Amino acid sequence: QVQLVESGGGLVQAGGSLTLSCSASGSIFSINLMGWYRQGSGKQRELVATITRGGVINYADSVKGRFTISRDRAKTSVSLQMNSLKPEDTAHYYCGADQSAWRTNGMDYWGKGTLVTVSS
Repeated sequence: QVQLVESGGGLVQAGGSLTLSCSASGSIFSINLMGWYRQGSGKQRELVATITRGGVINYADSVKGRFTISRDRAKTSVSLQMNSLKPEDTAHYYCGADQSAWRTNGMDYWGKGTLVTVSS
């Protein structure tokens, strides 16, 4: 099992920045992929950004050029730097981890989520 704990959510004005962090513990040797999904009110959970153990990154088109995902050298934590935030970025953000090397439809393990609210 893998446990994930997120931090860094909050309220920010449009155009502002936030950084989300996620730390993994447990059977971290099994993890290849880490990343972030989000779920807005009344919407399905959607991929935001993922990064493989080897550093291959995938971004949703809606966040390209504004968000940056990174992973620490020990491969046990992942961060999401969010710039130029828009009201439509408002959502619960979930850290995820997966054993597969590439996946875009979910993760094996999830954190409890952290709320990001962007005011206009």
